[in-house]
Amino acid sequence: MTDDGLLMQGTQTKQKFFSGTLHVEFMLPYEPKERDQGRGNSGVYMQGRDEVQVLDSFGLEGKNNECGAIYGIAEPIVNMCFPPMTWQTYDIEFTAAKWENGKKVKNGVFNLVRHNGVVVHKDQEVTKVTTAAPVGDNPEPGPINLQDHGHQVRYRNIWFVPK
Repeated sequence: MTDDGLLMQGTQTKQKFFSGTLHVEFMLPYEPKERDQGRGNSGVYMQGRDEVQVLDSFGLEGKNNECGAIYGIAEPIVNMCFPPMTWQTYDIEFTAAKWENGKKVKNGVFNLVRHNGVVVHKDQEVTKVTTAAPVGDNPEPGPINLQDHGHQVRYRNIWFVPK
């Protein structure tokens, strides 16, 4: 926590989850001399496996691995990134992968991802676990993880409703 009561990047929930709806608010730092993945880089991991990218992509095209992307899988439909130092929101509806007898029989799905109130993903299948995810691909529930890439991203008003 910061001195003013905000949650810092680099933390995760103690409780572990499967499917549900997550609301999170984040503020990106102002790093005008940085470029690409060096601008306010963080991420919101569902189950510690599947990442929605957090990155200062204000004014960019919204390509893969920019803010709102399902990291390494899909770019956002539209770039909804606000300027740095502005509070932004993600509302994520997620269905965990299904496993039977120790084998994955159905991939997880980001049913809906809203960035600042606008749908940026709908029914996006998660075909692989995010590179460097803190939790491997397995049938167990996982935490919500707020990735730390050394940038001063701040979080608040986080809640999760299990399915």
